[in-house]
Amino acid sequence: MKTEGVSLVSVVTQLECEEPVAALLENLLGDRQKQAGSNAAVYSNIEKGESVVTIYAKATPAELNKRRGEIERGLAELKAMGLELGSGEILIERVKREDWSESWKKYFKKIEVGDALVIKPSWSKHTRKTGQAVVVLDPGLSFGTGQHATTSFCLEELVKHRNSKAGLLDIGTGSGILAISAAKLGYAPVEAFDFDPVAVRVALKNCRINRVEKKVAVSRKDLTKMALRGRRTFEVVCANLMAPLLIAEKVKIINRVAEGGTLVLAGILETEFTRVRKEFESGGFKMVRSKVEREWQSGSFVKVS
Repeated sequence: MKTEGVSLVSVVTQLECEEPVAALLENLLGDRQKQAGSNAAVYSNIEKGESVVTIYAKATPAELNKRRGEIERGLAELKAMGLELGSGEILIERVKREDWSESWKKYFKKIEVGDALVIKPSWSKHTRKTGQAVVVLDPGLSFGTGQHATTSFCLEELVKHRNSKAGLLDIGTGSGILAISAAKLGYAPVEAFDFDPVAVRVALKNCRINRVEKKVAVSRKDLTKMALRGRRTFEVVCANLMAPLLIAEKVKIINRVAEGGTLVLAGILETEFTRVRKEFESGGFKMVRSKVEREWQSGSFVKVS
């Protein structure tokens, strides 16, 4: 690919804020068609407690400098939410004449969840272990590749419950990573939906790449407009959503979990997790596992009543 009109935008921030800053850059500058290189990459310096979040943008530095104010306002909004961003320095530079579409690949590594599951980009070599499910997912084609702490927690829970002959509902599927992994692990039936039509298109493509398109039903749905009860319940439900949406649509989510089933809640800021936990415990759930990673907290709940 030619590099004319391709630039690199970087923001210097603290380690605990790299995910919100990455999401900001992807929302402002990412390719809506999710072509290669459109996901933000993070380079962390543990000793300095500092991260540099970068993203390729299809624009010249001059064009991007005109949009610097948008980035600054976005960072200001994150600060207003109570995040300590650090320097927040914004760097914009033209990409040198090289095959940039290949250069970013070295920052995305395969992820293994025990011996049961591996998530790998298509260019990564991997010797499959006996009984191991392998999911191929390229970061340039997805809305989630397992790198994020909230997604990795959901994957761990899927592996934990894989022998229960369970059905799975994936609410807010994004790339389809959870639904595809579930199908590979033996879950059935597997249903997934997302409000974003681009996410649905990407999830369907990823299902075809992984040859599970007949095992995973992906559709476009708006949780806020869905009926209080679905046509069936599921033994495992994953909802990787922001706290306000989880709370607002609590009843709909609860009604889709089978009695004795597991509900995995992720995508929650640690500062908001206690409120989310109380809301779902008041709805008949008991938390059995929780994990904090950086500013995010996730939880696994069992439906007891």
